[in-house]
Amino acid sequence: MIPLFTTSDGEIVHCGLCPNNCKINSGKFGLCQVRGNKGGKLIIPYSGFISALAIDPIEKKPLYHFNPGSKILSLGFTGCNLRCPFCQNWHISQDTSICEQGQGKRMKPQEIISAALKAGTPSIAYTYSEPLVHAEYVLECMALAREQGIKNVLVTNGCINKEPAKVILELTDAVNADLKCFSAETYKKTLGYNVPAHAQDMLQAVLDFIKLCYEMGVHLEITTLVVPELNDSQEELNDIADFIGSLNRDIPWHLSAYHPDYRWNAPPTDRTFLLNAAKEARKKLTNVHTGNI
Repeated sequence: MIPLFTTSDGEIVHCGLCPNNCKINSGKFGLCQVRGNKGGKLIIPYSGFISALAIDPIEKKPLYHFNPGSKILSLGFTGCNLRCPFCQNWHISQDTSICEQGQGKRMKPQEIISAALKAGTPSIAYTYSEPLVHAEYVLECMALAREQGIKNVLVTNGCINKEPAKVILELTDAVNADLKCFSAETYKKTLGYNVPAHAQDMLQAVLDFIKLCYEMGVHLEITTLVVPELNDSQEELNDIADFIGSLNRDIPWHLSAYHPDYRWNAPPTDRTFLLNAAKEARKKLTNVHTGNI
């Protein structure tokens, strides 16, 4: 594995993959808990460790307008560069200890492609936890998939710097990007964790990633988990709809219902509220879908 998007300054590794821009001391890890420093060199000890592997309907990603009705091979990793307190996959995104507990297994990129070919799935999804913190491994898989005519699907929080994003999107056929809210403050104080002073605006990074997907012609769908007391004001939902519409009103938007999980105990998203929010959004956007209800 050749480390990408990183530089070393003596004993310090500067990770340039995501807006956290972690400066990692030797023997430590970045905020993602995955990308570390050993003797002044980047290490990714959990690279190739697959925490989950399944065949899903593509609509589960959710992608409703890309190869509808098809199956997709989904693989997950460990770690994440966010700390969402309501994370519904927190067992793998917030805890890398499963790598030492015998859960999941290591797989070489070629084994992933072989699994997709054996299952006959036309696409592979890099999903469940945050795949972008394993960018090097994902890129290896994507390149091999392209050679076999298999489509690459990225399900991501979109928290990545622009240059790495360009490299990854060159090999990506479809993206579902998680636009969690429309508040830089919420990203920093609620969704981040001990965000360093030199970190960049996380919301802006996500918006830039979404714009880049659209500009590069990658099939794009967007998901927002509607969380009571966090991002469920009509004003904020309107801001998201306006942003999507400023790119193309035909970009699908998935409004997904939250349920209490991990460290967030607000009541579940009200079904009627979510349906009304979708109805309102359809005044601005063509394809608005609701999920988890």
